[in-house]
Amino acid sequence: MVVAQSITWTEIIKRFENYLKLERSLSENSVAAYIADITKLKQFAQQQPSPLAVTQISTVDLQNFLVFLHDLGIQPRSQARIISGIKAFFKFLLFEEIREHDPAALLEGPRLGRRLPDTLSYEEIEKIIQAIDHATPHGARDRAVVETLYSSGLRVSELLALKKGDIHFDVGFLRIRGKGNKERLVPIGTSAMKYLKIYIDQV
Repeated sequence: MVVAQSITWTEIIKRFENYLKLERSLSENSVAAYIADITKLKQFAQQQPSPLAVTQISTVDLQNFLVFLHDLGIQPRSQARIISGIKAFFKFLLFEEIREHDPAALLEGPRLGRRLPDTLSYEEIEKIIQAIDHATPHGARDRAVVETLYSSGLRVSELLALKKGDIHFDVGFLRIRGKGNKERLVPIGTSAMKYLKIYIDQV
């Protein structure tokens, strides 16, 4: 195997770009994202006291690169995406016989916690409600849906599974079947009950 010692960052990044376009048939946006990630690695390598060539990058260097990304203020999810691009880049270098070993093989990105779902504010809910056209055939249904979701905090899948017999207007509760077919009782507000009754009467 011949290892290219003199190949420059500019050369190899251009070759990688062509590979992504011609061999992988990626979109322009995807290619641009990959190249931006590799350019960050190039920036890191060239800022070292002894600038690192493509063939000189080690696993330790890549671990230091992660610290470099953190210091730039890049968030963990973006770091994880960049690492994915770096791994693809070094696999390409192996394929092209530019490197004999893959320093990114054991590279681990930041652990990502589960993102909490965004919630709507009271004002946003009001805007949604005001946008409902009650003059249309679906107006009552849409109002009932929004009011029930807002009032009871149901998942959309739970609302879709709701049956008429699950609505207990007399006590103000819904019987909900959740994950694992487990049942629970959920309170429902008076406004939601009002629009549910209107919708049911129209069906």
